[in-house]
Amino acid sequence: MQKEQNDTASIEVIHRRIMGIRGDRVMLDLHLAALYGVETRQLKRAVRRNIHRFPPDFMFELTREEYNSLRSQIGTIKRGEHSKYLPMAFTEQGVAMLSSVLNSRRAIEVNILIMRAFVRLRGMMASQKEVARKLAELEKHLQDHDEQIQAIFTAIRQLMTAPERPSKKIGFQLREKRASYGSR
Repeated sequence: MQKEQNDTASIEVIHRRIMGIRGDRVMLDLHLAALYGVETRQLKRAVRRNIHRFPPDFMFELTREEYNSLRSQIGTIKRGEHSKYLPMAFTEQGVAMLSSVLNSRRAIEVNILIMRAFVRLRGMMASQKEVARKLAELEKHLQDHDEQIQAIFTAIRQLMTAPERPSKKIGFQLREKRASYGSR
């Protein structure tokens, strides 16, 4: 039970470290190094020694503009506290590949948690898409109702307005009596 709670807490920490860059969900090298318990430069060195395992869809280096934008947006990377080199961003597949490059027990355990976090994030995104679809459906349904209610109000207003010309009386009407019947 305690391990499950620790895993859930760890997944939440990892989940907060996953960010969107270039349309991909990625984790930065400095966050991964902290999770693995190694220095960022050690992680980068291991990746560079095995660069053939990391095609561009697994790992990419941030541009200077992306780096500056990331620093100004969320304050994750503070000037002077981290490497003078641009950070590496790892996609889900790149993180999975890291477990083969960093062959330690901790790396394997952390990778399992990271994979669970990515799966959970995909599930959340899928449920958000479902909610957005249902919301659009409901909005359309309400729009149809709005049009129908508007038509009802228009009909009621027409019924409430007085007719423009007086209508003829309907039914039997008595005429005044003429002279009596006996006197002709």
